[in-house]
Amino acid sequence: MQPLIIITGPTAVGKTSLSIDIAKEINGEIISADSMQVYRGMDIGTAKIRPEEMCGIKHYLIDEFNPQDEFNVAIFKEKCKNYIEEIYNHGKVPIIVGGTGFYIQAILYDIDFKETKIDYNYRESLWKFAKEYGVDELHKKLEKIDAYSFKTIHPNNVKRVIRALEYYKQTKEPISSHNEKERQKKPSYTFKYFVLNLPRDILYNRIDKRVDKMKKDGLEDEVKSLIEKGCTKNMVSMQGLGYKEIIAAIENGTSIDIAFEKIKQNTRHFAKRQLTWFRREKDVIWVDKNKFASEKELLIYCIAECNKIL
Repeated sequence: MQPLIIITGPTAVGKTSLSIDIAKEINGEIISADSMQVYRGMDIGTAKIRPEEMCGIKHYLIDEFNPQDEFNVAIFKEKCKNYIEEIYNHGKVPIIVGGTGFYIQAILYDIDFKETKIDYNYRESLWKFAKEYGVDELHKKLEKIDAYSFKTIHPNNVKRVIRALEYYKQTKEPISSHNEKERQKKPSYTFKYFVLNLPRDILYNRIDKRVDKMKKDGLEDEVKSLIEKGCTKNMVSMQGLGYKEIIAAIENGTSIDIAFEKIKQNTRHFAKRQLTWFRREKDVIWVDKNKFASEKELLIYCIAECNKIL
């Protein structure tokens, strides 16, 4: 099997800089496993890597879709697999970098996203229900039919909630059961799967500083620009952290400062959920960054692990 390197962990833990350093050392190219950085024009709120920060390392699945476009795990899987083969053909090593654990899982275990016929009437009824009664009430519909999805899918991720409800209606099987069966598959690659972590207080401080920088860099203006281009709060892209809070403040006429505090709070909660996800994953290498004396020492450790499969 071909080698694959994965670098993940919670938001703001420092995945980007380490991935660049590793790519330089092992002749790698990077595929983003971030569900938001794929969108053009959404730079500040996603903390998207800038071209000058790439240090000549080729990146894939960044700025490839418009915010209005459909993008989901099945599309990610198809694109990512094609890019992995392209990177191998370049004689280089693919490095998947990002914090969307389900995307990484889909590639590593070649998860089959069983196609079910779309029931547009049912889907539309669920969207209407969410608008009328709120996302939390929609989310509660999962509790009886798929307790695991109820616990692991956030209420704000309306698209995934609806997908889980649709799947159960059509198959009478919880989508979480289907996904668990898929997870039992053997990996499709020889891999090293690094999960970066930091003590909670340090991580939360980094998150707060990142959000402060987003405010300074003009996230509010970025969101207003997207709205002017036709983006609405109902789009999947606009439900991302940073965007939904600003849109709500603009629509409701509430304080932008309070919106940024909500972004900090919601991002901390998101980081906690990310860590919960990664703790369930098999064959990962937990990397507690604070245990390394320097970035160089951390890099040496990771390179040594990578070399075991290269």
